Amino acid sequence: MSAARDPLTRLFRCSDRERAVFEAGVKLGSVYHQYVGTPVNGRGVRALERAIEAGMRAQPSVVAARARIDTAALRRGTTRMGYASLSGEMLDVTVTTRVGRAKAVARLRYVPSLRYPAMLVERVSG
Repeated sequence: MSAARDPLTRLFRCSDRERAVFEAGVKLGSVYHQYVGTPVNGRGVRALERAIEAGMRAQPSVVAARARIDTAALRRGTTRMGYASLSGEMLDVTVTTRVGRAKAVARLRYVPSLRYPAMLVERVSG
C-alpha cells in the first residue's frame, strides 16, 4: 500500500524501514498466539499452513507469507487420540512486508539449542 493510500502513515513516528519491521513482527506474533494449541494431524497440515498464510496476507503491508509445519515434530507430539496440539516447535513461518520503498523479511522458527520459537528479522531493504 502506498503512503498516499495508507491511512496509518500519519500515525507512525518512524521510518518506513522501521514500520516494515514492526508490521512483520506484529504478523508473526499474531500467528504464534492465534495458532499454538490448534488441534492438527497429518491430514490437516496443508490446510492449516494455507490458513495461516491466508490470514497473514489479509493484513496490511504483507506482500508474501509462507507457513510450514514440521511433520517430524508433529509426529512426536501426536497423542494416542491421533492428533497433536500445534506448538512453537512445529512452526516455520516467513512473512514479507512492504511499507513505502522499505521491505522486511521476518521469520518465526524453532531454535533447538535454545528450545525456543524465535521471531527473527532476516532482511530489511529500502
